Amino acid sequence: MASGDNRPTLPNGLDGQGLRIGVVRAEWNTSIVDRLVDGAVGGLDALKATVVGPISVPGCFELPMACRILARSGDVDAIVATGVVIRGETTHYEIVSEGAASGIQAVQLETGIPIAFGVLTVETVEQALERSQGEGQHNVGEEAAAVAVEMARLVEQYD
Repeated sequence: MASGDNRPTLPNGLDGQGLRIGVVRAEWNTSIVDRLVDGAVGGLDALKATVVGPISVPGCFELPMACRILARSGDVDAIVATGVVIRGETTHYEIVSEGAASGIQAVQLETGIPIAFGVLTVETVEQALERSQGEGQHNVGEEAAAVAVEMARLVEQYD
């Protein structure tokens, strides 16, 4: 890791040139999701990947279906799913976050298209803001962009 921050060090030579990476975003908690999408798109641009989207859905529970549609389209080599689920006073948090995570996992296994999980599941708005900072800082969207490129290259190499 670079000194002074918690950002992961990207693998040397990671290059997205020639890859088409879809970005799917949930509209719930839009101001934070905007930051994640900016991070994802910025990360993909830096890695020289072509960005497809972003495609919007109402909330995180709908992310798996949108990812499945995009994965089956043949238009992408990988996908970055972005959204935010913030704990509230009911079990809604558990239902939505588990549904999004397990649904996205099922889609990537079914389709063979990697889906990077850029979905924040946090206790507070402050935690979400910490994980969706601007360029050069901790941004889960940017990290997910690198994961999408790395996994697309893995599929390309071994599939």
